[in-house]
Amino acid sequence: MSTNQVRVERERDLYRGLLRLNASTELERFLEDALRLVVEIVQAEQGYVELFGTEEGAPEGTSWWTAVGCSDEEANHIRSLVSRGIIAEALATGDIIVTPSALLDPRFGDRASVRRSNIHAVLCAPIGYDPPLGVLYLQRRFSEGGFSEEDRLCAEIFVEHLAPLVHALFDRRRFDDVRDATREFRKRMKLEGVVGSSAALGALLREVELVAPLDVCVLLTGDTGSGKTQIARVLHTNGPRATGPFVDINCATLPETLMESELFGAMPGAHSTANRKIEGKVGAASGGTLFLDEVGELTMTSQAKLLQLLQTKTYYSLGASQPSHADVRIVAATNVDLKKAVAERRFREDLYYRLQVLPIRVPSLGERPEDIAQLARHFCEAAQKTHQLGRRVELSPGSLRALSTAEWPGNVRELAHRVEAATIRAAGEGVPQVELGHLGLESPRPRKNDHDGATFHEGTRRYQREFLKTTLESTGWNVTEAARRLDLTRGHIYNLIKTLGLERE
Repeated sequence: MSTNQVRVERERDLYRGLLRLNASTELERFLEDALRLVVEIVQAEQGYVELFGTEEGAPEGTSWWTAVGCSDEEANHIRSLVSRGIIAEALATGDIIVTPSALLDPRFGDRASVRRSNIHAVLCAPIGYDPPLGVLYLQRRFSEGGFSEEDRLCAEIFVEHLAPLVHALFDRRRFDDVRDATREFRKRMKLEGVVGSSAALGALLREVELVAPLDVCVLLTGDTGSGKTQIARVLHTNGPRATGPFVDINCATLPETLMESELFGAMPGAHSTANRKIEGKVGAASGGTLFLDEVGELTMTSQAKLLQLLQTKTYYSLGASQPSHADVRIVAATNVDLKKAVAERRFREDLYYRLQVLPIRVPSLGERPEDIAQLARHFCEAAQKTHQLGRRVELSPGSLRALSTAEWPGNVRELAHRVEAATIRAAGEGVPQVELGHLGLESPRPRKNDHDGATFHEGTRRYQREFLKTTLESTGWNVTEAARRLDLTRGHIYNLIKTLGLERE
């Protein structure tokens, strides 16, 4: 293959990679993918890229960076060179710096950092101008030979096209911050693992923020799999007992014969398996939070003991003659209608009102469809870390669309399991993306109407009505979001709603 062909193929691969980067929505993932692309193209041994917090509204000193082929110590050393040395020179002049050996280069050879690190072949390029958005730093330390003129050209193309992509991501980040209903709560609360930015999630966090500091009982309601356990942990983490234990028990999974022993403990000889004193969950949660999931499944006897616990802060272990003090906060959860259970005499009315003091309803996934894509990406990343999948896998655009329009009766839990299994399948096949086949979903299509003699104009109008209706329903009738998805103005959306006779159900 001729030198010219090699150059053309390298540029082709570079442009293809840049096109793929154009679809990125997360800044951190974008940086990592971008750096790996240019390191592979120019065959560098170490790479580093950093973006400076020059975007509007970013706190002073903010930056985003990633490194490839570097230890943490080496990456931190490169970071320290931003304000001096080769990187500082590139940022100050706005020029791409290429040297076959920084150690022997009269411009840099006398610098202590260069001599200390024995730096040889370096290619350093600023990203953007007036002022630079960031810097790209590539290095060869082990192989002979410096970066060629073709390598410099590739790097120039790379940073030239990277700058507008970075601006677009910064703009998107600002837009997402504006419409992120959870943003303010994330500043004030510990919300690790809470994924999403919808108005429904924001409303939930508003209630959680109000209740969390209070050392009182809380009842969480909502559909199965909607995330009640996670919200219980958020209440604990942001409450006065955060340093204490968080103990959870699923009341639906324990047989009636073991329920009281599991909750309140047992004295030696209280039952056939109690050959020593058994500490129950209430005792284990002392100083912290006890989370009772599916509290509606408690037996009437256990309900009476729980009521006593809430009223007197004391309880009796099975077989005990003296009460024990309970230093716990109770958070309970249920997916059943406790009021109906009270009417059917399956749940104590006095316990119901004790639990009902501060109820919080956790929304279903159907009430926050705009969070589905973000949740799916999160579960895809988590599956790769949990199962240590070697190959990098991401969800394809078609998969994200299908996930966002599918129904999830099992809510977040069902989505998590579906994405986890699909990620494992895709990684096992050695493919870079999770496709519809891995998810077991069909591509979303607008519903087709029978022709029934309609004219072309009538058929088109029907399609527009159905397509707009589907989009509005998927956004919870958020006209601004629907306009963004359809690339139309809000005024046009309102006109279409009126013209097509759409009404919110």
